[in-house]
Amino acid sequence: MASLPTLSIDKLLAALNAAEIGQHPVEVHGALVGLICGGVEQSASGWTKPLLELMNDGQPLPSELQALIEDLYQDAVTRLSDTDFGFSPMLPQEEESLSNRVEALSLWVQSFLTGIAIIQPKLNQASIDVREVIQDLSEIAQVEFDVAEDEESEAALIELMEFTRMAALMCYAEFGPAVDDDEPIDVGVLH
Repeated sequence: MASLPTLSIDKLLAALNAAEIGQHPVEVHGALVGLICGGVEQSASGWTKPLLELMNDGQPLPSELQALIEDLYQDAVTRLSDTDFGFSPMLPQEEESLSNRVEALSLWVQSFLTGIAIIQPKLNQASIDVREVIQDLSEIAQVEFDVAEDEESEAALIELMEFTRMAALMCYAEFGPAVDDDEPIDVGVLH
């Protein structure tokens, strides 16, 4: 993910470890994006409480970690609301093994689905397209981690990452704040 240097996975992981919070940075980002895409109130008090419930049993975070999470939130909102900034899930870089990246995608999607589900009580009343996308994401969340390190598996992961990215944008378009653009986002359907 082309992101601000302060938002690297390694820096967030170090802050989570220092706070003794046993979550992977991709889980934090996934839950945060799920909350945003589910339509959480975009004020500090609106999104912070549900995120703290998910990641730290509602307890406050150490100031360094809180600052990183706030930066992560601002970055995600900016990238989701303006397609010129290129939203994508926070995932390990290509240098990581393919199985680690597949596992990270699965964790991100699981956390995204949890975040959107706790903030969006009307998921079952969403458009048919969004319900299908949510169903497809639930299948991605269960993907096998033990994959061959080959070009076919790499291509499949890239396709799943792109689908996940577009699915998040689609959910944000449906549940997020009203925007001027009435153009629907087409993510295709994964079966």
